[in-house]
Amino acid sequence: MSQSEQLAYYQQKLAFEMDPADLWLALQAEENIVVVDGRNRAAFEREHIPGALSLPHRALCIDTTQQLDPSKVYICYCDGIGCNASTQTALKLLTLGFQVKELIGGLDWWKRDGYATEGHQGRDGTPVSCGC
Repeated sequence: MSQSEQLAYYQQKLAFEMDPADLWLALQAEENIVVVDGRNRAAFEREHIPGALSLPHRALCIDTTQQLDPSKVYICYCDGIGCNASTQTALKLLTLGFQVKELIGGLDWWKRDGYATEGHQGRDGTPVSCGC
């Protein structure tokens, strides 16, 4: 593999993914993003990233996304490595015409990095202090 091919690979990868630290910085900067939890409603109510929308991937369609702003980038997450709800959410939103990225490591890595969560089992951590 040439250096230019490798460079293109890493640039493309970063265009589609972000990690919890990148997400936290984007939220602090009030970037044009919306955090989307693609898990079921019960999982969302238990614990989620502050300000996230609950959009279970199994229910995504034109009708359930009418209120979404197509000018925003939707950062999709799920539980973490053993869950593909973030990928399914990103894929469905993309096919519906939205800009998407996936959160690497999901809620698990968000918490491992020490960020706060909301919900019935929400936990203290570094807060998200934006307009969420």
